[in-house]
Amino acid sequence: MSLTERTADQTQRVTPAAFRRVLVVDDDPLHRELSRRALEREGLAVEVAESAEEALARLREQHFDAVVSDYKLPGMTGLELLQRLGRPPAAPPLVLVTALGDQRVAAEALKAGAQEYVVKDVPALGYLEMLPTLIQEAIRRSELLRENARLREQLQQSSPDGLLVGRSAAIRRVLALIEEVAPVDSTVLITGESGTGKELVARAIHRRSPRASGPFVVANCAALPESLLESELFGHEAGAFTGARAARKGRFERANGGTLFLDELGDIPPKAQVDLLRVLQEREFERVGGTQTIRVDVRIIAATNRDLQQLVREGKFREDLYYRVNVIPIHLPPLRERPEDIAPLAYHFLRRFARRFNKPIEGFTARAMEVLTAYAWPGNVRELENLIERVVVLCRADRIDVEDLPSHLWRKSKTMPLETVDNLELVEKLTIERVVRTSSTVAEAARRLGISRTTLYAKMRKYGLDTTLLKHSS
Repeated sequence: MSLTERTADQTQRVTPAAFRRVLVVDDDPLHRELSRRALEREGLAVEVAESAEEALARLREQHFDAVVSDYKLPGMTGLELLQRLGRPPAAPPLVLVTALGDQRVAAEALKAGAQEYVVKDVPALGYLEMLPTLIQEAIRRSELLRENARLREQLQQSSPDGLLVGRSAAIRRVLALIEEVAPVDSTVLITGESGTGKELVARAIHRRSPRASGPFVVANCAALPESLLESELFGHEAGAFTGARAARKGRFERANGGTLFLDELGDIPPKAQVDLLRVLQEREFERVGGTQTIRVDVRIIAATNRDLQQLVREGKFREDLYYRVNVIPIHLPPLRERPEDIAPLAYHFLRRFARRFNKPIEGFTARAMEVLTAYAWPGNVRELENLIERVVVLCRADRIDVEDLPSHLWRKSKTMPLETVDNLELVEKLTIERVVRTSSTVAEAARRLGISRTTLYAKMRKYGLDTTLLKHSS
């Protein structure tokens, strides 16, 4: 078994959070011992190796959750060790330790797959304070990659029928409700913000109902002008109004034997509310300009992104109509309230669009997924779907990385796009932010960086870093 295969097999084991195993690789006895002590103080189990060759031998025999390696090693360098190990989750994440003048090496290492890098700021040794946090973050990202791989495998085996994708408790409740209400003909009211997937729920109910072989007709009440809404819903006779040259069936007639989905019900005008109430009660109506009563066998599913109870209180929505449609309520929470659904949805859309556009994209980097899950998604699932489509079209690699995502996603995220490093200024920016986040005072951060406090503030302004990151102003 190869090193990569053995490591991939080992990473499937679940390691308790309080017992992470780390391998420190450094030929300098002092730094090797200092690193070991710094990590053990944080509850990590540490073993050491003096060379990359010794590290590879240990990795073949044992499982490690992460590796810390100095760049300058006798024989094989830390960068070469990284290339031999490969990328997580097939290999443990590697944190590369560089000297003060090796920022370019750090940039190359990040592009090659290093999870983090840290500057060995001799003689201050401030990097030792950062090392445990960087290791734990690297391990977390590696676990996220394994979870994403598992999700991708599950999605490949899932049904492509368009049913809601997700694993949150909220989505599981919605899925359970769909199964319960689908066999009966009761009216369903689906509520939720725009873009949460209300029509998807309606279609899922229809597909699982005895009416599945019948039509599924959509009427968007907000998109239809008030002057045409009644005609669209109930149809019209020839000559009923100017331009009505022939009789035309409305949505209710076209949905006979199936399901009528009334989207954006909260926007329906008062006159249409009266007519709709009658149809819901009697299941009969007349076309506009007609006198013949038409009976239909239709199941009604309605949806709205508005608060109908508030509209009732304001006199803008009929109370009797509200109670008529709100027989079985189903609420879809916004995506920001169920972030655990972002990764499954992202992979679901990735698979769909990669197949549509014939793009060989396998997944997301850990940092890209962190940015996606940290974003608030004001446009909900629809915004995520549209973004993934755009990213798939433009992506040229086999994985979607942070640099493939729109900048407004990661600029507002706590996750920094480390793998997008392509110049020394960005390396400096990332280094400054890391030190600032792990320092208690301005003076401490400036000392660890080897610059004055005035220079530190100037550089933070230059790179657009928030000065409130500093925990104290002294």
